Amino acid sequence: MKKIQSIIFKTVDDYRSILPRLIIGLVFLSEGIQKFLFPELVGAGRFEKIGFTNPEFLASFVAFFEITCGTFILIGLTVRISAIPLLIIMITAITTTKIPILQEKGFWQMAHDSRTDFAMTMLIIFILIYGAGKLSIDYLIKRKFESG
Repeated sequence: MKKIQSIIFKTVDDYRSILPRLIIGLVFLSEGIQKFLFPELVGAGRFEKIGFTNPEFLASFVAFFEITCGTFILIGLTVRISAIPLLIIMITAITTTKIPILQEKGFWQMAHDSRTDFAMTMLIIFILIYGAGKLSIDYLIKRKFESG
């Protein structure tokens, strides 16, 4: 059990993760809320336009993970676990929306349209590698496990 705890709460002993956490947390929290506020634009309507079956359920499901995991990353609680669903969301977004652009309009249009997806994916990978950092709940929990 202690091994699992050390993996979950493992983090660097510095402040390098603060800005990536703020960016990831605020962007996904905002996007998740917007899926409920503007369902036709970024929620169920968008999922239906992309071609997903049961878009109402799927948009709510994704929004729930964006809000929950975004909040956890923002406050620095179980950031590595929280990053995994967000990485899956980003890979799905790139696969379903950017690959068709690549096929239809070419590399440069896809590169332009996917710049935010690429940046968010890289920040999520950063968090997976380094953890929450010193200014986080993960760091406090890690220290508690190490001390006793």
